[in-house]
Amino acid sequence: MASWLFARSRTFFSTPHRSKSFFFLPFLNHSSSSSFRSTTLPHRNSPTLFCFSRHESTKADAQLELDHDVTEDDVNQAIDFPGGKVGFTSEMRFISETAQKRVPCYRVLDDNGELLKYSDYVQVSKEMGVKMYSHMVTLQTMDSIFYEVQRQGRISFYLTQMGEEAVNIASAAALAPDDIVLPQYREPGVLLWRGFTLQQFFHQCFGNTFDLGKGRQMPIHYGSNKHNYFTVSSPIATQLPQAVGAAYSLKMDGKSACAVTFCGDGGTSEGDFHAAMNFAALMDAPVVFICRNNGWAISTPVQEQFRSDGIVVKGKAYDIWGIRVDGNDALAVYSAVHTAREIAIREQRPILIEALTYRVGHHSTSDDSTKYRAIDEIEYWKMARNPVSRFKRWVERNGWWSDKDELELRSSIKKQLMHAIQVAEKAQKPPLEDMFTDVYDQVPSNLQEQERLLRKSIEKHPKDYPSDVPL
Repeated sequence: MASWLFARSRTFFSTPHRSKSFFFLPFLNHSSSSSFRSTTLPHRNSPTLFCFSRHESTKADAQLELDHDVTEDDVNQAIDFPGGKVGFTSEMRFISETAQKRVPCYRVLDDNGELLKYSDYVQVSKEMGVKMYSHMVTLQTMDSIFYEVQRQGRISFYLTQMGEEAVNIASAAALAPDDIVLPQYREPGVLLWRGFTLQQFFHQCFGNTFDLGKGRQMPIHYGSNKHNYFTVSSPIATQLPQAVGAAYSLKMDGKSACAVTFCGDGGTSEGDFHAAMNFAALMDAPVVFICRNNGWAISTPVQEQFRSDGIVVKGKAYDIWGIRVDGNDALAVYSAVHTAREIAIREQRPILIEALTYRVGHHSTSDDSTKYRAIDEIEYWKMARNPVSRFKRWVERNGWWSDKDELELRSSIKKQLMHAIQVAEKAQKPPLEDMFTDVYDQVPSNLQEQERLLRKSIEKHPKDYPSDVPL
């Protein structure tokens, strides 16, 4: 399994102390084939090995090592507390609020798409690199057209992934088809990567009879059993504890797969985030939490969201490994998620990934972000730190991409999207009765009464209801 070289790449999984030690060897440069190897205990000052520890299990008698540095008292004096022995000290000392230095951010490519010296990352083949870039462009183009379609009043709602294409596509590329994904709402790129067609995206946003959700959800609330992608749910962070349950199910079934769930920085302020982290740690669930820290929770900036050093440090309180990654660097995201997935499955444990990125677009079509953030800030991230442009430069330097390829790709995508709009817009809407089915085996009397009253209302006030919905 690939692992991280802390001293050279400045990349690490932040790890709490546990009772069983593991030692990870560094990445083999430009290779994804490195794995765990047996090794002797390294010298304390060795720069090439990084020590991680964990409990043997979640048994109640598991013991944490006593901290010998906080007191000069007899360390043998301790309270045998149910959760493990806790040493006593005569010194009154409060735990400080934060570390003096911020957790560094792992990256592979600089802003110009150049490989950083001594970068350790999971190797990406030509086929994979081109596919990743093509999907990033597809997602970018799809966003632009959908946004315009909404502004024309042809769909009711939309939100873009502009600026976050690398988090979407690179994380998806690092997963396996059997991994279960529980999204927030800004991850359609994961579903795109898994084979959800452009036509299916348009069917959902137009809410027609070909929409898998039968038009019951508002636009962008995608879902697909076929692609192991849970349906988007608007309430913030509810998917996080659900992902832990899904991961634990995979563990009980002995599956070589994990659950992966996404949230934004604002979602970490919800109680569900903390419940999920604690649940995952206690159950040793193979789940990867990916937080898209894009700087803004709608109009709330991160400095008003929390006082901690971002999100990655929150995992430490729950005994969960974590890593901070440049979310606009597709290679770094791919490598971090690829390795986190391997750890989650091999070690049967949760991992927290904080991806530092930026939401270039408005929160949604119901938002005007220029009311609460500077246009210069938006333009800087849109131009200077664009994840699609950065990855394109790397693909071009490898000789995998040309101007001709670029022209053909963008032209083809636009044609597909325009055709998909026409098909979806002309398709019939789901019948009225679909509002009341697919929940109960037999429709209960209260729903039958609601349907009866609705039909009566439509008959009485036909102009107040859509004329294109079959009755």
